[in-house]
Amino acid sequence: MPAPVNTLKHRLQAGETLIGCWLGMAEPYLAEISATAGFDWLLIDGEHAPNDIRSMAAQLAVLDAGGASTVIRLPDDDPARIKQALDIGAQTLLIPMVESAGQAERIYRATRYPPLGFRGVGSALARASKFAAIPDYLTTADDQICVLAQVESRAGLQALDGILANDGIDGVFIGPSDLAADMGHIGRPAEPAVKEAVLDALRRIRAAGRIAGVLSMDPAYITDCRDAGANFLGVGIDVTLFAGAMRAHASKFKQST
Repeated sequence: MPAPVNTLKHRLQAGETLIGCWLGMAEPYLAEISATAGFDWLLIDGEHAPNDIRSMAAQLAVLDAGGASTVIRLPDDDPARIKQALDIGAQTLLIPMVESAGQAERIYRATRYPPLGFRGVGSALARASKFAAIPDYLTTADDQICVLAQVESRAGLQALDGILANDGIDGVFIGPSDLAADMGHIGRPAEPAVKEAVLDALRRIRAAGRIAGVLSMDPAYITDCRDAGANFLGVGIDVTLFAGAMRAHASKFKQST
């Protein structure tokens, strides 16, 4: 029996445009609720949300049970963190702050078993192999791993062609907020110079035949990114959606009293 098929990877590689949402609440119950919303994918955020490997594993379990396609964003490119995320069952990883072809190569190799890479062999302990219930996991896991490099700085944009030259990088995600900050426009990702840099990068990624991703809560921004070729579209964050709904609900009834 082989490793589970990564349907998200194959759908994105086939050119489908898939809509997703960030999960930053770090809570399995809320992740399970989110899985009922109908998004194509949900991303467990380990960079800016208060997640650790245990909380990510718990959320991954309920999302898998709910049939959701799941992505984990790690806090950095540490091979040890990558190994742990894969062992808990993640098949699609988003790695932030990628700024060179060499860094992209190291990330790719950290996700693959020898001889292609240096992922440690511990699948008998791992949820990924259903605790050794998948006998062919070690020989089939590599094909189902999806690596998305997050480019969010001027250095990353300058290295984009080199990153895309690595066939092991399945896609590149452009981070408008950090890019805006790096370009001197902190808090203003819709600044014309920033937006044009984002759209240009998305066009280049898709022209290279790779998955192109972006996150925005601005419908017009999302439309422009989709038109530029983005097919991995993050359109919301659970924290802001919850906070906005709670504040609006409170305001509605306080104003009526």
